Amino acid sequence: MNLRRRTLLGATAAVAAVGATTACSAKPGGSGGSAVTGDTIKVGANYELSGAVATYGQASVDGITMAIDEINAAGGVNGKKLEIISYDNKSDAAEATTLANKLFTQDNVLVGMGPATSGNFKAIIPVANKNRVPVVSGSATADDVTWDGSTVQEFAFRICFNDSFQGTIMAKFAAENLGASSAVIIKDNSNDYSKGLADAFTTEFENQGGTIVTSEAYVAGDTDFNTILTRIKGQSFDVIYLPGYYSEAGLIIKQARDLGITAPFLGGDGFDSPTLLELAGASALNDVYFTNHYSSIDEDPTVQDFIKAFKEAKGAEPSAFNALGYDVGKFVADAISRASELTGDAVQKAMAETKGFVGVTGTFDMDGHHNPVKTILVIGLKDGVQDSSEKVG
Repeated sequence: MNLRRRTLLGATAAVAAVGATTACSAKPGGSGGSAVTGDTIKVGANYELSGAVATYGQASVDGITMAIDEINAAGGVNGKKLEIISYDNKSDAAEATTLANKLFTQDNVLVGMGPATSGNFKAIIPVANKNRVPVVSGSATADDVTWDGSTVQEFAFRICFNDSFQGTIMAKFAAENLGASSAVIIKDNSNDYSKGLADAFTTEFENQGGTIVTSEAYVAGDTDFNTILTRIKGQSFDVIYLPGYYSEAGLIIKQARDLGITAPFLGGDGFDSPTLLELAGASALNDVYFTNHYSSIDEDPTVQDFIKAFKEAKGAEPSAFNALGYDVGKFVADAISRASELTGDAVQKAMAETKGFVGVTGTFDMDGHHNPVKTILVIGLKDGVQDSSEKVG
């Protein structure tokens, strides 16, 4: 069986089989420490378990833990069990950096996983490069995370698409699938994520022959959007692009529907939270579409097998961050299993050479900038629940 062409839930047996037939070195990780001790390989988890974005970090760790448990239950990687060294970075970049130093120079992990957010992940990359320890994020989507336009971050990888891709795909979806030729943009002017998606959407929508009628802005924490919405209500447009987080998006959609604005709302993966439904209400969440990494109604057997296993293991419906965390754990194990030796340099090389990795969030090759080449999902809501899921890209 080709290790890189199997389904993930079936992968654990394949990874264990590699261990039964492949000799491995006990050479320590890139930091020169003791990443491999006896029959154990230490891997680090540096996530936001408290603070402003704890939801993202905890969900990611739940997915990682499930993946590692499956791998260890099937015999581990190359006959060795994976041991997670986990820390809470408190949603703070400085704390994440401190913990990265600890993981790489004191705990001597072979690989680092996380943080979940772009800012915190970018903060630890210099530490990873200095200590030659590969690090992986499942959800750091800022365009410049692994490549700044001129330099590739040698030891940094991610398994999610970037923000520009989200904006570009949604612009194509608006023009080609919804027949839209005019759009209004409402963006969070205090957030690079929101501004980046808005810029990418504008560029592609205009390339498609569309027109941006007007662009409005708010800042995170705002709760009353009636002034903005009243201004756009009298204008003619086909769709509204709202590339923000659920906390403001839910309120904006509700207040727009209350004012009689019926145009479709389009957004990014920041919509993916149960709180969106709580804030907007089910009746407001029709003709709402957003780009995402994962959908629970995706009929792909890999996705459905994951959902079933997650419910059995965790007793809850998995979120996109659960799925991304799960894929991070499997991706790390896959790279370790293919590495020529158990060092940071060898695992980094295996990650860079990844081809045809099959994950819950999609199948991908790793490109030269350490970004996955994968499809994206456009999810449609009906009465607040997922009603359609289309793979694009």
